Amino acid sequence: MNPLEKKICERIRRDGPLTFETFMEMALYDPEYGFYASDKARIGKEGDFYTSSCLHPAFGAVVAKQMVEMWTVMDRPEMFTILEMGAGAGYMCKDILEYLEGPEAVSVNAQSEGLTVMHEFSLHVRYVIVEKNPWQVQRQKENVRDHIKKVSWYSDIRDAGNITGCVFSNELLDAFPVHLVKMEDTLKEIFVDHDGNAFRERSLSVSTDALTQYFVDAGVTLSAGHTTEVNLRMKNWLSDINAVLEKGFVFTIDYGHPAEEYYCDDRDRGTLMCYHRHQHSEDFFAHIGEQDITAHVDFSSLRRWGAEMGFHPVGYCSQGTFLLANGIDREIARLAETSPDYLFELARIKKLFMPQGLGESHKVMIQYKGSGVPKLKGFSIRNQLRIL
Repeated sequence: MNPLEKKICERIRRDGPLTFETFMEMALYDPEYGFYASDKARIGKEGDFYTSSCLHPAFGAVVAKQMVEMWTVMDRPEMFTILEMGAGAGYMCKDILEYLEGPEAVSVNAQSEGLTVMHEFSLHVRYVIVEKNPWQVQRQKENVRDHIKKVSWYSDIRDAGNITGCVFSNELLDAFPVHLVKMEDTLKEIFVDHDGNAFRERSLSVSTDALTQYFVDAGVTLSAGHTTEVNLRMKNWLSDINAVLEKGFVFTIDYGHPAEEYYCDDRDRGTLMCYHRHQHSEDFFAHIGEQDITAHVDFSSLRRWGAEMGFHPVGYCSQGTFLLANGIDREIARLAETSPDYLFELARIKKLFMPQGLGESHKVMIQYKGSGVPKLKGFSIRNQLRIL
């Protein structure tokens, strides 16, 4: 056993079988040995998985354009805070600020009005990163060193104070610990036990009535034998955002589905997946503390819980559609004129919006706290809120 496995076994001996949520939390976030708590690089070629922000700065450029539009529809507040949670190595922060402050944005000869607006916007931006891992903070500070005066770090979102602007996350919610449930004669919950030789699953009564209520609220009835996940922590996350966001947007990108697709019979084994050195598996008990464990996002519950707290849904669509609507083709055209490695860069950008890459698996949802429901260009091609 590695040290984390021993720690989990000790917890089981003391408290009895653990909910899968507790097991997943320890595997990912144990402060001594958890996957996300160490000093190892977890994202990119040298890590265990990629995110969109690792592929190409064009992703950050398009997100920056969306932030500019948000600032504009909010009547250009004096201070617009971009608060990023789950910022990884800081690539998104770096790419957004570089795009806003780059030569294209400040050129007095720029043909596009948007570039002039971007330059103005950059003068009113404050960037906040919420990050608990001190090793990750060091990486982020190194990557954004050229813009570090604009960036602040906090370990807890509530320490950021009241903000006006946008709370942004890219592949954050899929890493929240989830409950694992199975429909038998009634809804049961999967717990993690240890028999002295190996970890094993046990099906027991649910640890909280909130799990049963979750499916009632979602209008979902699971078939016999259906195993799936429930992410209750998203509601707490929204509550934390609600406590600090006075006015503005919640901008979420992640892989997931609406509830009707998430809990359909074709997906009766759930969506939990493990990633270790760019290889995926469904063995949660292998490489404990050394592999990522993720579950897709139920965007219907994100919309429902957000609405309960006063976050009005603005739009929902695939990442590919969102990027095309926000002009990623113009970023490609600009690279064609300026980049000596255009074909290599184009291949990486295509992974961001093509259906075979992240374009269809990843979804974008934006919610708004404030009066009215603004329209955003990112949903001008297709807005699928009706299916949530």
